[in-house]
Amino acid sequence: MSITDKRHSDPERALSRRKQVLDAAAVCFSRSGFHGASMAEISKAAGMSAGHIYNYFDGKDAIIAAFVEQNVERISALMRNLEQHADPLQAMLDEVPNNVRENLNPATWALQLEICAEAARNPKIAALLHDADLRSRSQFRVLMRRAREQHQLAADDATLDGRMAALIAMYQGLHIRALHNPGQDEAEVVAAVRISVKALLFS
Repeated sequence: MSITDKRHSDPERALSRRKQVLDAAAVCFSRSGFHGASMAEISKAAGMSAGHIYNYFDGKDAIIAAFVEQNVERISALMRNLEQHADPLQAMLDEVPNNVRENLNPATWALQLEICAEAARNPKIAALLHDADLRSRSQFRVLMRRAREQHQLAADDATLDGRMAALIAMYQGLHIRALHNPGQDEAEVVAAVRISVKALLFS
């Protein structure tokens, strides 16, 4: 049986190996950048040969695609969790401190910034991010519509799209602020973001 055949016959092992590669790639991309990190560096960090890595990923673009899909799945899980709350809008407001803390943490955003930088010059990666964003926003729109209707608030497409764009931009922008101003007062940021989120969700 060939290596490829074994890979397909043992899905759990394949998933474990893929995670091993992705964990190593995350470290290498964050440390050396997408172009600075070679497949040889990634293979060394993963503890496997470059040839073995190519059994799971065609190249660095495929590895980034896997990271993008991981993020879509992460956001989808967050949306499903919010749907379980009696009041999803209040749940989003209550999560502001955790969300701010997460988005100010370099361990969270360093890789995402690297992927965004690559998307700015790589149309293939840009298309992946665009598709991922469309899918995530579609799920978010359904949640927001139901939650705002529950509060008898405007829930037309234009209103929802504007509110979602502002919410997403605010959290994504925290990455940049953390990079430019790493010493900012987290408590003050949380308080200010909470004011903004409450206005966007409940007005």
